[in-house]
Amino acid sequence: MSSKQSYRGPGSGGLAIETAGLVKTFGDNRAVDGVDLAVPAGTVYGLLGPNGAGKTTTVKMLATLLRPDGGEAHVFGHDVVRAADTVRGLVSLTGQYASVDEDLTGTENLVLLARLTGHGKKAAYSRAEQLLDAFGLGDAASRQVKNYSGGMRRRIDIAASILNTPDLLFLDEPTTGLDPRSRNQVWDIVRAVVGHGTTVLLTTQYLDEADQLAARIAVIDKGKVIAEGTKGELKASVGAGSVHVRLRHAEQRPQAEEVLRIALDAEVKIEPDPVALTARVGGGAANGQGAAEQASRALAELARTGITVDNFSLGQPSLDEVFLALTGHPSDPEPPSGPGAPQDLKEAEVSR
Repeated sequence: MSSKQSYRGPGSGGLAIETAGLVKTFGDNRAVDGVDLAVPAGTVYGLLGPNGAGKTTTVKMLATLLRPDGGEAHVFGHDVVRAADTVRGLVSLTGQYASVDEDLTGTENLVLLARLTGHGKKAAYSRAEQLLDAFGLGDAASRQVKNYSGGMRRRIDIAASILNTPDLLFLDEPTTGLDPRSRNQVWDIVRAVVGHGTTVLLTTQYLDEADQLAARIAVIDKGKVIAEGTKGELKASVGAGSVHVRLRHAEQRPQAEEVLRIALDAEVKIEPDPVALTARVGGGAANGQGAAEQASRALAELARTGITVDNFSLGQPSLDEVFLALTGHPSDPEPPSGPGAPQDLKEAEVSR
């Protein structure tokens, strides 16, 4: 991939994506309900939400695959409805499911797509070889894709999306169903793509994925953006930190829960681990104490009541805790599966 600067269209103000009141309905279902986004160029922007939240529908509208029913959306300053052809020339999209031909080899897939997007024969083979090597698929270039692992399929799918380096790449849940090693490999690829000037809009259900990759995150639930900011801002919005406690004796947990609830003036979460508890603390409770002072006082209260603590820590809240606080329910890490899955996005567009 050659180094490049992201194109900034007229009126974009350095934004790759700008939406105002974006709406999409399907019958009585308001799948996207007034979404406002401002995505800076040259970054990874995370669209985080559970299955059915409206993430994929939003991506489809931005990629010109669906026409909005209300509001406006611009990609590098170009209206996605009035200038759809121009937008298609700036973007590429990789959906939740691999779109390459499983009966072709890795090289054959990339060469075919390169020829379809305007490369000459020699240039197509050169670009295919370059991408296969860059994505760690050189040794598998002559193997049929049906013999690739899940992680290898996602890598070649992303490679297909950047045969012509796009200004904006939509990645719709790119690591769905992958093992941790394959997910890390895909994350490295995303970072490399952004390093060469492409803006990435990443939709995901995985909180750690958004935490690892995204410079800014919009949390979407039931078709609405309910929070937006850097991960630090989102975490700070629900409290200054979280107290994590592991007891020596499980039978002391009910008493420890009550002590922590009073000392921290906060709800205490009972963890699956029978000796663990967690509580979120604010920057200043009613008594004016800071998070660290509150945590120290809670630890002293536990000791005073004879409760033995094996481990006690104060840390920034996780995105999981942020999501729970914002939506009232935990994130759903399980992806949809099969051709009938809600908001299924199988297309992988190579638009350049």
